[in-house]
Amino acid sequence: MPVKPNEPQTPRTTPGWWWVLALLLGALMVPTLVQHLSDQQRTESIRYDQLVKYVKEGRVQWVQLGGQEIRGGYAKGEAPRPDKATLFTTGRVDDPRLVPLLEKHGVAFRGIAEHDTGQWIWWIYLLGMVVFMSLLFRRSISAAAGLQKSPLAFGKSRGKVIEQEHVGVDFDDVAGVEEAKDELREIVDFLKHPERYARLGARVPKGVLLVGPPGTGKTLLARAVAGEAGVPFISISGSEFVEMFVGVGAARVRDLFEQAAAVAPAIVFIDELDALGRSRGAAALGGNTNEEREQTLNQLLVELDGFEPNQGVILMAATNRPEVLDPALMRAGRFDRQILVDKPDRSGREQILRVHSRHIPLAPSVDLKVVAARTPGFAGADLANLVNEAALLAARESRSTVEMRDFSQAIDRVMAGLEKRSRIITDDEKRRVAYHEVGHALCGTLAGSGDEVHKISIVPRGMAALGYTMQLPTEERYLMTAGEIEAKLVGLFGGRAAEEVVFGEASTGAQDDLAKATRLARAMVTEYGLSERVGPVSIASEGPRFLVGPGGGVTAHHDVSDTLADVIDAEIKRIVSEARDQARALLRAHRDALETITARLLDEEVLEGEELRALLAAVKGPSDEAPEAPPAQSPPRSAAGR
Repeated sequence: MPVKPNEPQTPRTTPGWWWVLALLLGALMVPTLVQHLSDQQRTESIRYDQLVKYVKEGRVQWVQLGGQEIRGGYAKGEAPRPDKATLFTTGRVDDPRLVPLLEKHGVAFRGIAEHDTGQWIWWIYLLGMVVFMSLLFRRSISAAAGLQKSPLAFGKSRGKVIEQEHVGVDFDDVAGVEEAKDELREIVDFLKHPERYARLGARVPKGVLLVGPPGTGKTLLARAVAGEAGVPFISISGSEFVEMFVGVGAARVRDLFEQAAAVAPAIVFIDELDALGRSRGAAALGGNTNEEREQTLNQLLVELDGFEPNQGVILMAATNRPEVLDPALMRAGRFDRQILVDKPDRSGREQILRVHSRHIPLAPSVDLKVVAARTPGFAGADLANLVNEAALLAARESRSTVEMRDFSQAIDRVMAGLEKRSRIITDDEKRRVAYHEVGHALCGTLAGSGDEVHKISIVPRGMAALGYTMQLPTEERYLMTAGEIEAKLVGLFGGRAAEEVVFGEASTGAQDDLAKATRLARAMVTEYGLSERVGPVSIASEGPRFLVGPGGGVTAHHDVSDTLADVIDAEIKRIVSEARDQARALLRAHRDALETITARLLDEEVLEGEELRALLAAVKGPSDEAPEAPPAQSPPRSAAGR
């Protein structure tokens, strides 16, 4: 498996001058503030005549004479309420007898300034807090912007530079995408030998866009290009450009290209480009956009036009949503080369499995060709997860090698979910589930859908599945005829039809089957043009489309009229109804096989391998033909039938 490069560590920074200022201010203010608060809690307000009385009784130890106020403290043990207050304050009265009275009774006294010491203490405290919070806020903003050099450098790029010796990935670590690798070998050759292209005046594409479903290895492929060419790899996500502060994203784009030019030749990789390059003006139709994102996109377009391709900087990006990208970003001269990174075929899946199992001890019984055949539709990330799940299952049982049964269980877990043997279901529900799954297997086999039944299980899995039937294609195919689609519909209705034939009514267990059948029937009518009544046209609804009209405004796309929509609904209902009727007819004609296989399934809970294939082969002989479905009450069958 590819070795993950060591990420560069962010150096520790020493405390700045503002930290020292904050600590010094706190050291000066806290003792004074604590003393002031303590004095306020121990001070009570008295009248002036009470002060005179307390002085004559010898209960006052000291006083401070201010312009408007007199403060003082009681002698030890002489306070009226020693548990609550030992200090007092009162208003100043123009009394010439006060000073002689204090001297007569031995009370220490002195004058104080006119200003209020308590008030200035609070003002200093508030001012210090404002200064401290402002400095702390500035530091937080700098950290959030990913800045390391200066607290005020908001426009620094967040791109992670991985030096050529730490890339750790080349084309040998990427499998299943041979066509994409062939397209990228030209980029590698240019980075290795730029003078060859400069001598002939050839211009290598500025931008390379990797398009494909999630998990197909777009990011890994971009790193492999850098590793193969031996150049630095600068990686950044599209979402890291956009911030709440206007202009920060555009500044980061400028800094990113400056950073790349400084280490050229290099590869700049922007992951999830749709987060940054979404079509401008999409907000008019409910899209998610803002002014900052559009300014950042504009700056990216300018930078793409500004640098020369022969500088040795190749911009690569990846997205799984190319339909939302701005047209200006996709034109020639910018991202003018688009490379499809699709899900692998059977041979590609086998190669990917060999790459990810390179460092895993496999038992001699493991056949990766069989594993690849049983995982149609799996992307590279799914296959990596599959290998890891198989290794975890082997480690759980303390075995030294990973066996074929571990891969089988891992496939079931990835496709159907975790096994739930603790889920308690009644015997009646178990029988219904068994008939349901066997109905799928029989109808799929008898109707000739092109998929081979590999496994039937009535062990609950995942969040809601009480059982499942695993049907896999016998060969890699990319085209389907109308008859094959209708056969698949018959297989989907096999479970519901089995319940109706055996129990006389259906249950809620066929909800997912109905959803899949309805989507497939709608695709026949609206996308594939396989309905005679609707015609050979594609009128599929693909959600909101952002189109620029003649005047430059954004317009919405409307699919069909109300009249044609009624015809479409009627055709969809006819197709699914005929599939249901044919499934019922098949199961009635092979009722004995339905009962036999169901009884075996109830005993063993799981049927697979040679035993299952023998049971199904006994049902459908070489000359066995599916019975015709009963005549429907809907319009005549279209040319999309048999």
